[in-house]
Amino acid sequence: MHGPATSLSTSVSAWLLVLLCAVSGAYCLRRAGRSGGGAAAGEAAMGFGMALMAVPLRLGGGWQAPVLGAVFCGAALHALWLLRGGPHHAHHLVGSLTMVYMALASGTGAGAGPSGHLHGQGAGPPLLTGLLLLYYAGYVVLGGARLVTVGGTGAVADAGGAGAPAGPAQVIRACRLAMGIGMLAMLLTM
Repeated sequence: MHGPATSLSTSVSAWLLVLLCAVSGAYCLRRAGRSGGGAAAGEAAMGFGMALMAVPLRLGGGWQAPVLGAVFCGAALHALWLLRGGPHHAHHLVGSLTMVYMALASGTGAGAGPSGHLHGQGAGPPLLTGLLLLYYAGYVVLGGARLVTVGGTGAVADAGGAGAPAGPAQVIRACRLAMGIGMLAMLLTM
């Protein structure tokens, strides 16, 4: 189905993705300011970069792809540096490299639709896109299961016996899950 309804639904979906990623990035930035943590700053950069990449308008004649590519190459180098502390930063490396891949693919214009997003098989190597889709689908399912498990057993009982939320750890997991869903959605548009 083509026409105004498709364009409107695509635009609304894209702007909701922008909002979701920007809010997640803002929360991570706030958290990074409090703790001074490098991982939270990396997640904030990822959230804001995903929000910028998801904007459904083509702004300013193609500057987005090279700028985003450079920013996420820097983020990938930072994630590579953090890997010396343990493999738990590997997801940040995969995410940064995925964003570089999507920025480069969108910069080539191959398969780009009217919103500037990529559509169809010409967007990039189908095998790489498929592997990234599998990775993020697994990440989202696992993250959702962890969030539900923590939400069910992580509540702290107060004097009245009612459960109180476990706190910011659940919000952090929810932000990571939201960004994983956003990455999955962006990969699906390729």
